Amino acid sequence: MLCFIYKSLKKEELYLYLDKKDDFSALPENLFNSFGPLQFVMELQLSAERKLAREDAVKVIASLENKGFYVQMPPVVVPSALRVANHQLH
Repeated sequence: MLCFIYKSLKKEELYLYLDKKDDFSALPENLFNSFGPLQFVMELQLSAERKLAREDAVKVIASLENKGFYVQMPPVVVPSALRVANHQLH
């Protein structure tokens, strides 16, 4: 499956995958507006076997087929002090 990836210029590491290039019509208006300006990043051929850096390709494909889009959220960063405290508890 071919998909098109855009990044938000408003929020770092927030990405939008679309099943059609430059066709944002599948996104609810409030979601589209929350991205702010978008920049096209790349075109990508997805398959169930394809490894993605932070996402499960099968989940991305399913979302593209069902909704026409997939949102990749920024990673959750845990401050190092919390990681140390959590490690000390275990």
